[in-house]
Amino acid sequence: MPLKPIDLEFFNREEKNVHESIVAASKRARQLNEDVKIEFNQRIELVVTKTESETEENDINPDQLRIAVEFEHRPKPTDLALDELLQSKLEWRYREKEELPRVEEDTAPEVEEDEE
Repeated sequence: MPLKPIDLEFFNREEKNVHESIVAASKRARQLNEDVKIEFNQRIELVVTKTESETEENDINPDQLRIAVEFEHRPKPTDLALDELLQSKLEWRYREKEELPRVEEDTAPEVEEDEE
């Protein structure tokens, strides 16, 4: 697997933080990987249910092998995410922080002490 160098000057030109960009690309790669995994499992499931009804043997299924090879030749999710980042197709934003209600000292519940 050849290495792909990335021009770090891209981040200076675009005024983007390198670390934030890496985190955003890694989260996008996880999303892409989940999509691929779901698609793969759905396609394999169709082949497995079809072959289980025909035979009970655990031989190598050529349909499963063909699907696996097809998915191996697809671009990796990290490469796709980095390409999206470098083509400025990947955007991210920060979640707005929810402010928790503050408990004021006057409204705090009073604890009654028993006198003995």
